[in-house]
Amino acid sequence: MKFPDREIVERVREEYPAGTRVILEKMDDPFAPPVGTAGTVLSVDDTASLVMRWDNGSGLSVVYGEDRVRKAEV
Repeated sequence: MKFPDREIVERVREEYPAGTRVILEKMDDPFAPPVGTAGTVLSVDDTASLVMRWDNGSGLSVVYGEDRVRKAEV
């Protein structure tokens, strides 16, 4: 897996600041929350992954370039 460069990480941090609400669209993990689960971004790590608190209690991160979320409408 190739890690994103610093510019990408900063762009993701700007787009998904802590507190952003998202909806899961795709996550390829056997322990993934169900598609459609809402969650709150806690932070963005150095690999541009979203560190999450999912509403169902899960804490799995959204991996940059692999998983997919969309911002929840406010």
